[in-house]
Amino acid sequence: MIDTTATHDDIQIQMRSIIQRIATGPEQSKDISLAEARAGMRAILDHQVDPVQAGIFLIALRMKRETDEEFKGILDAIREVTGHVVAAVDEVVDIADPYDGYNRCLPAAPFLMPLLAECGVAAISQGAHAVGPKFGVTHRHVLEAAGVPVDLSPVEAADRLADPALGWSYVDQRAFCAPLHNLVDLRTAIVKRQAITTTEVLARPIHGRRQTHLVTGYVHTAYPRIYALLARHAGFDSALLVRGVEGGVIPSLRQKGICYNYQHHAEEQPFEIDPVELGIEQAIRAVPLPRDIPQTTRPGDEIAITVDVAATARAAAQAGLAALQGEPGPTYDSLVYAGALILWHLGRESSLTVAADRVRDALDSGRAAQRVR
Repeated sequence: MIDTTATHDDIQIQMRSIIQRIATGPEQSKDISLAEARAGMRAILDHQVDPVQAGIFLIALRMKRETDEEFKGILDAIREVTGHVVAAVDEVVDIADPYDGYNRCLPAAPFLMPLLAECGVAAISQGAHAVGPKFGVTHRHVLEAAGVPVDLSPVEAADRLADPALGWSYVDQRAFCAPLHNLVDLRTAIVKRQAITTTEVLARPIHGRRQTHLVTGYVHTAYPRIYALLARHAGFDSALLVRGVEGGVIPSLRQKGICYNYQHHAEEQPFEIDPVELGIEQAIRAVPLPRDIPQTTRPGDEIAITVDVAATARAAAQAGLAALQGEPGPTYDSLVYAGALILWHLGRESSLTVAADRVRDALDSGRAAQRVR
């Protein structure tokens, strides 16, 4: 185990020992303990190891496939350097969309928080400005375009949750976990997804006085178990894991899907969802990008699609504010779908259909839009 109070030379020797074990090829690489993963990640966050060693540590874990204990250790290190605030509300819902954002659709999820607040649920969103590998449109981009403050301290964000006229907020990784945010350049150089991408959404910066609930998305079927495991490890009282468009928290609007959830730290359970049963009938999976926003590829990247981030964020903000004022369309339906899932998961409504009706009432009233302005 790396001792982060040791001398620079000691830490280098200890990190070298870890790298020798995890980076010896597909046949010979060995797993490390939770404590070693925590200490290795903490040394990286504290800039106590060379960036080359930091990159090897992260990509070697990825190449051999991270174990549950390694994921837990990395999450522990991140949470150790995260600023934690208890909001003056009993329950908080933490909406954790992908930090690398969206580039194939207009994100509607940034407007879930004011909608949930109007339904009596204090909610936060967390994120960052630009993170790989996608470098897409994030909650920060969209909310900033909508005129929402995005550079609040965790304390200021928590105060907004307790304000009856607001009841929601956004908190940026730069504010609640600067050591992790400072690794953006390293992560960009690594190119591919690392364990940080999985664990950062579980930092849990703002807690409720009694309970804190995680809502996050996934694409690959291996991840619900991992996210549920880590959510319990981080102390989330419940978790809702949605197989969403681009890995976000809003499911496809045109086909059935599978979600997972757990309550009171218990084991996660799968359940099927069908948009038609909630009165949603769309021919498209998600809110389409406006035709006048060009899509390109990033220089040197033949896979990732990019869009004009500022223009896309403005379009998403306009669509989201319109939906909060009751304007029908795919953004409205996206909020109905995800909002109903969350209200039902929290036990605020007895069924998804009843929850969807409640969300529609909140949207049609226009009151949720007032929580943005």
